[in-house]
Amino acid sequence: MIRDRLTVTRWHTSFRGRRVPHALGRGGVSDHKVEGDGATPAGTLTITGALYRADRMARPVPWAKAIGPRDLWCDDPAHPAYNLMVRGPIAARYEALRRGDRLYDLILTTDWNWPDATPRGGSAIFIHRWRAPRQPTAGCLAYGWSDLVRIARQAPPGTVIEIRG
Repeated sequence: MIRDRLTVTRWHTSFRGRRVPHALGRGGVSDHKVEGDGATPAGTLTITGALYRADRMARPVPWAKAIGPRDLWCDDPAHPAYNLMVRGPIAARYEALRRGDRLYDLILTTDWNWPDATPRGGSAIFIHRWRAPRQPTAGCLAYGWSDLVRIARQAPPGTVIEIRG
């Protein structure tokens, strides 16, 4: 259903008849995403799930999973768990999902280079809360809190995200 597609351009996201401001990667939008380039990948992604901080908010949607204190995302291309959620400790480079700030209080996961990751193909293109309006991310899509919650409630797994370069 085209109505339920998130269409991401350089300036905004169109979703369900609304234009929503967002933040993109500091490296812009790239047709050739690689690990660590700070770019948001151009192309079609799909929402695969939701993660949330149960100690900070109620479950936002029935299909969301709580983030625990040892939950990590492996971003080490040399490790077999590259671009997968793991429980720590792990002898690899990773990003903690349970953060002190509020960026990851709610995360929508995508299928970018997942579940069968190509090493150095880029990991963890999440949809999460922005630090400040339009402040660049490390490659993810970020939104203001109320827009993020609305998107999570209206974009279940399988929702298509079209990112235009």
